[in-house]
Amino acid sequence: MSARTNKPHEIVERALELSRADGCVVIADEYSTANLRWAGNALTTNGVTRGRSLTVVATVDGKEGTASGVVSRSAVTADDLEPLVRAAEAAARGAGPAEDAQPLVTGVPEAPDFTDAPAETSSAVFADFAPALGEAFARARAGGRELYGFANHELVSTYVGTSTGLRLRHDQPTGTLELNAKSPDRTRSAWAGRSTRDFKDVDPGALDAELAVRLGWAERRVDLPAGRYETLLPPTAVADLLIYQLWSASGRDAAEGRTVFSKPGGGTRVGEKLTDLPLTLRSDPNEPGLESAPFVVAHSSGGDQSVFDNGLPVGATEWVSGGELKHLTTTRHTAGLTGLPVAPAGGNLILDGGEDRSLDDMVAATERGLLLTCLWYIREVDPATLLLTGLTRDGVYLVENGQVTGQVNNFRFNESPVDLLGRATEAGRTEKTLPREWSDWFTRAAMPALRVPDFNMSSVSQGV
Repeated sequence: MSARTNKPHEIVERALELSRADGCVVIADEYSTANLRWAGNALTTNGVTRGRSLTVVATVDGKEGTASGVVSRSAVTADDLEPLVRAAEAAARGAGPAEDAQPLVTGVPEAPDFTDAPAETSSAVFADFAPALGEAFARARAGGRELYGFANHELVSTYVGTSTGLRLRHDQPTGTLELNAKSPDRTRSAWAGRSTRDFKDVDPGALDAELAVRLGWAERRVDLPAGRYETLLPPTAVADLLIYQLWSASGRDAAEGRTVFSKPGGGTRVGEKLTDLPLTLRSDPNEPGLESAPFVVAHSSGGDQSVFDNGLPVGATEWVSGGELKHLTTTRHTAGLTGLPVAPAGGNLILDGGEDRSLDDMVAATERGLLLTCLWYIREVDPATLLLTGLTRDGVYLVENGQVTGQVNNFRFNESPVDLLGRATEAGRTEKTLPREWSDWFTRAAMPALRVPDFNMSSVSQGV
């Protein structure tokens, strides 16, 4: 093999050849992005970018245990490899024994496309979307609305090679569409977002029509005080709350008494009923439309991921099954510490088990309550209860006798997603959704709307 090659699989192989460590993991990420942005019913910018990053994990066995060193760099070519590998080895030799040390993974079949060129996106991904967006601009302009937003598509090809013989590959497309409609005087705003793999299943015209209805609702303004209200949380808001719950579901932290999933007196709450609704919260790398990596890709150790677990198969996991807490996230190391099964966090999140009712159906069945659009600026207040605070955004609507009768002011909320699951009285139809708050980090989600009889709007917010 030529040391001058820049093909990603050959970069991985060359880095492994150069390694003098007792163990080595090499992760090459080849990424490309394409995007469109618009404001005031007109495109403003578009662009395509490409790049590469390389992570080398060196492990060194010593008398006191195995140490690891991790070095990541961007825009790596074959000429940069030896200094990078040596830097990882030096970091390992200078580190103490790694608490999470485990034998590197073996026995996973080689990916048949490991030697293929990386997948790439381009502006062609918007071939059908862009004309439809132009038509939406024309309709919005005629209807007295201004559309703002962006569409982004990223394709990442990840190659993982190890000194134990693993050769794995995963291509991950990630598409997001966010659309804001505003009244010309900027006093009314509505938002909609979608997650997609290829922009073939998103319709900007349909989103504009949805936003036009919401701007119409906002023509009547009703001021309400802080308090507890029956509230309909749309799928995007449910996703933001439950993604944070998944991020907080560390088996080790729970076993050590630090989280909402800790059992008083010791142990975890695995096996406890969290909700009387027959809800199942799960991750599955093979979920249609939400596919994610079927093996662990860990560029660093920390929390509930470990560089020693790179290449470990990731299967379907039910975090909550029929309302009962079934699994918490663990690495091989933390599974051994806690006695819990090995359960890597997945790359998607799905909540099933609701009724086959749309959000419109749930609105029609509401005597008096609030309908949210989305949440943002979510922050943790108390890890022991997973109490979160945040703000509503881009439309809170009053529902009376099954009809939306106006827009109310925004609120700050204080709620725990675990408590919300326990208090929810209805879940609707599960549908693919885009989290608003966490869309930079987690996009693959499918959620139902939830009805919560006493959602805590703790104070009034003056935000739009």
